[in-house]
Amino acid sequence: MAGTLLAPPSGVPLEKLVQVAMERGYTAQGEMFSVADMGKLAQEALGCQVEHLCGGLGGPNRARVLQHLVSGHPLLIPYDEDFNHEPCQRKGHKAHWAVSAGVLLGVQAVPSSGYAEDPELPGLFHPAPSTLHQPPSLPEDGSPGAVYLLSKQGKSWHYQLWDYDQVRDSNLQLTDFSPSRATDGRAYVVPAGGVQAGLCGQALLLTPQDFSC
Repeated sequence: MAGTLLAPPSGVPLEKLVQVAMERGYTAQGEMFSVADMGKLAQEALGCQVEHLCGGLGGPNRARVLQHLVSGHPLLIPYDEDFNHEPCQRKGHKAHWAVSAGVLLGVQAVPSSGYAEDPELPGLFHPAPSTLHQPPSLPEDGSPGAVYLLSKQGKSWHYQLWDYDQVRDSNLQLTDFSPSRATDGRAYVVPAGGVQAGLCGQALLLTPQDFSC
């Protein structure tokens, strides 16, 4: 998922990612219960820079995440997946990974320059290509105004808009290993400290190797 965003158009084949992960001992069945291991895999297989975010997607991390997405770079997030791929809260029993490729912000006013209104959706503005544009004012945590992440789970065919707070809350309650997986007779790679230590309140900010702030 993130590979196609960092190195389009072909990206890195999923089979190669799984092969490298298995060779490094990060996974046994394709599962990834460690954000740290996922970060190392991304660095090696995608050749990108990785920032390991801890402490959840709220608080001071919120502005960091939104600015990262506004800059056009992907975010990898572990979360509990509902039947429609959207975030839910199952204590980690439905833990999966998603990539966020953009953000939709409900703002009071559009920045004065560098943005063009969508020809089909009045009131929706995009940064104009090849034009210097001032980043929009980011809504403060708890303030009115919609914040949605343009996200995709690996098995989904389409991107969806997910409410930021729902993603934050789902990511912050990943604590337990799924009982069904624990009794299915298969081997899984789970880090010391379990799902909570490996996934809870963590995410990855990915940028191209040659990117500099």
